[in-house]
Amino acid sequence: MENQGVKYLWGPLRALLRKWPERSWLLILSVVTGIACGLAAVLLKVTIHAIQRGLEPLAGPRPWLYLILPGAGMLLSLLIVRYIVRDDIGHGVTKVLQAISKNESKIKKHNTVSSLVTSALTIGFGGSVGAEAPIVYTGAAIGSNLGRYMGLSYRGMTILLGCGAAGAVAGIFNAPLAGVLFTLEILLFNLSMSSILPLLLSTVSATMVSYLLLGRNTQFACSLVEFSMRNIPFYLVLGVFCGLSSLYFIKMTLFLEDWFGKRLRNPYLKWAVCAAGLGLLIFLFPPLYGEGYEDVGMLLNGQGSGTVWFFALVLLLKVFAMTFTNAGGGVGGTFGPTLFVGALAGYVVASALNLIHPGLVPVPNFVLVGMAGLMAGVMQAPMTAIFLIAEISGGYELFLPLILTSAVAYGVTRLFEKYSIYTKRIAQRGELLTHDSDQAVLTLLRTGDLVETDFVPVRIDDPLQALVDAVTRSNRNVFPVLDARGRFQGYVDLSDIRRDMFRTDLYETARVYNYMHSAPEYVYPDEPMDQVMRKFGKTGAWNLPVVDREERRYRGFVSKSKIFNAYREELRDFSQD
Repeated sequence: MENQGVKYLWGPLRALLRKWPERSWLLILSVVTGIACGLAAVLLKVTIHAIQRGLEPLAGPRPWLYLILPGAGMLLSLLIVRYIVRDDIGHGVTKVLQAISKNESKIKKHNTVSSLVTSALTIGFGGSVGAEAPIVYTGAAIGSNLGRYMGLSYRGMTILLGCGAAGAVAGIFNAPLAGVLFTLEILLFNLSMSSILPLLLSTVSATMVSYLLLGRNTQFACSLVEFSMRNIPFYLVLGVFCGLSSLYFIKMTLFLEDWFGKRLRNPYLKWAVCAAGLGLLIFLFPPLYGEGYEDVGMLLNGQGSGTVWFFALVLLLKVFAMTFTNAGGGVGGTFGPTLFVGALAGYVVASALNLIHPGLVPVPNFVLVGMAGLMAGVMQAPMTAIFLIAEISGGYELFLPLILTSAVAYGVTRLFEKYSIYTKRIAQRGELLTHDSDQAVLTLLRTGDLVETDFVPVRIDDPLQALVDAVTRSNRNVFPVLDARGRFQGYVDLSDIRRDMFRTDLYETARVYNYMHSAPEYVYPDEPMDQVMRKFGKTGAWNLPVVDREERRYRGFVSKSKIFNAYREELRDFSQD
């Protein structure tokens, strides 16, 4: 009865909202999305801390359990994903990007809950990953499903998806501006100023929910030293080190993921290997247990204990601990580990400089700025890095070194790596939306949707009579030539047979293959549109055949005119306010 009442109440409200211009009620939906994402972020935080507190009495007298608990959390997540969710929910930010570019910004309903539950178990039990990517996936799913329920256009649903992601970042960090910048730099593209307003409303709403329920304490309270201009050269050194560390972080993560994906196919064997590997790393380097934010807090307040070499090794091994967690069935992101490694990068550089000249640079300042530097490099989002670190620490007096270090780290990373850790995979598949409108529109076009099938095919050994009959039945000037198994062999153009069409003496003696041309290129139904356009440019053709990859079975033709028409329609929708 309660669900029935909600249905009757919400139905008329939805009908009323749909009478308004989409731009108007998108503002209302952005606030609703922000509130929902703020609640989800608070729930995730509270659940993680509750699991951690619940395990302390069990593991306190038995410290060796801390080596086993992360594996147990990974196994619980693996079982939930494998037998309940039955879907791949890892790499949350990358999945959101894929939804925007390849699935009309539609995300499955279960993602509003599944990432939240599994990441809470993974991190609560000590998995060496972050909660930020799963909550971004959760927030984006909330926005996407609300937009789909309200019947939004692709653009409207994409903006609401972005509101969900922005609200999730704002809610988990209490950082509204960083939430907006994260969405603009990493997820969305080509937004007008009027489109940014929903993002702002969403992040403010989510932050207010987080403030009301958890208080206004900053995520990383720290003891900073007043900025001195004489330290600028050392912040440049830190920027270079963060850039190189970012390259290591990106390339090693992708290498390890590929290695585990190819070498260990059985999920339970993979879990066993990864759980054992993570337990061994935690035994040797205890800071690798969990998110590591407590250790970051200690470094920010000058309470870190350990040699430069110890923390340098932790910096290098965090990537392994993170990959073990995710590959072994856990659900978590790279956002948190990036902050952790950045803090260690700052500590290592500052400590090394102070070994050369005691008291040369303030360690807490470098720890904080290092977090921004690594974010700027790994995520290739320098603006997000600058404002997020300032917001979550209250370290606004370090704005100049934050900007300087982030810019240098970003520049060094971009010299050697064009894509971020989130976009590398989908860029290799040609599915990445960019801030270049032309490229973004091409990415949104699907080759399979533009195949024209109204061509009349002929067999390669058919007589001219059959070809003439095909001409009388077709409105096209091109005729695909197939073999007995339906495989594409070539094509005949109407101009090639114009002289012989009325020579009845050739109707039985001349064959189709006498008039056939080979195709200059083939197009595949799943091929990215930018590659298709390169083939048109290379061959100068106006039509190209579309065939299956395996047996070259004929599917139809794709034409420049069809692509240009679809491009113009997509560009119109893409560019409208």
